[in-house]
Amino acid sequence: MDDDRETVAAIAQLYLGNILYALELAAIALEEQNKATDAAFYRGIARKLAEARGRESKRAS
Repeated sequence: MDDDRETVAAIAQLYLGNILYALELAAIALEEQNKATDAAFYRGIARKLAEARGRESKRAS
């Protein structure tokens, strides 16, 4: 990736699958610690990212 394209958005888009996976692992670990509210928070972040990506894909079509 060129330095001029290394924005937060570009990097997040490139690694979105990895980010979503890590958020789910965090949520699972939090659930195991009986922290359901915290787990829901991280799943909410993942859901917002996935929905934004879906809207972006629809616009590109």
